[in-house]
Amino acid sequence: MEMNVSKNDEQVIARKSGGLNPAVIIPIIFAIGICIYLFVLGSPGNFKDADKLGAGSVAFSDVEGKDIHPESFLGIIYKGGVIVPILITFMLTVIVFSIERALVLGRAAGKGNLDNFVVQVRSLLNQNKIDEALEECDRQQGSVGNVVKEGLTTYKALSHDTTLNKEQKMVALNKAIEEATTLEMPMLEKNMMILSTLGTVATLVALLGTVIGMIKAFFALGSGGGTPDAAALSTGISEALINTALGIGTSAIAIILYNFFTSKIDGLTYKIDEIAMSIQQSFAEFN
Repeated sequence: MEMNVSKNDEQVIARKSGGLNPAVIIPIIFAIGICIYLFVLGSPGNFKDADKLGAGSVAFSDVEGKDIHPESFLGIIYKGGVIVPILITFMLTVIVFSIERALVLGRAAGKGNLDNFVVQVRSLLNQNKIDEALEECDRQQGSVGNVVKEGLTTYKALSHDTTLNKEQKMVALNKAIEEATTLEMPMLEKNMMILSTLGTVATLVALLGTVIGMIKAFFALGSGGGTPDAAALSTGISEALINTALGIGTSAIAIILYNFFTSKIDGLTYKIDEIAMSIQQSFAEFN
């Protein structure tokens, strides 16, 4: 029992240390988003009369009194205003943590074909070949292999235990499998909340940018008296639409990827439950 506790503690530490740390990664992504906004989108090359702006960024150029118009799509996005770097940060965050989740879930599935692994283990359990099933777990690895290996190890230990009756052994086996599954789940679900949150927050922040843009548009409409400033009006509407497009795009991608990864996690947990039931049935039959 002491060895099992020590092993569980090591697994908990491994699960907590695995994956990206949002507290570190998100500020870095935010800094990158600001740099993209200032130096990529705000590059003088994305605007007309770039030779008058000088090098660097439109934000740091002497543009007072100059008519600055974008001549590329990147320049158009830059004109979306101060909300744009925040939305860029959201998009980069979705991309970074989606790649991280894809890698983690890929490792969790193990090295071989997961469906073949499930079929093979269930076949070996039906023949009471526990050692061969353990060898399959060592080859497969991943979260499913780890849980199944823990269950089979407990299976072997309980089969030689003479101090417990059959009902107590079944309870102990079921508890061991549940604990092993609980240890694996944090690694599978880590950072999923970020994708879920951005699926909602990106739209709200984009709505804020849209409102700011419309305020500017209506201010230009009202301040011009009988002859509204058409340029300021169109700029405000453009800013509103740019923020709307970025927010909706980011939100849509985040929601799609969140649902995709959730389905992958559900698939892994289903495989674990499927083999766990086979382990319990095999133990009940042969012990």
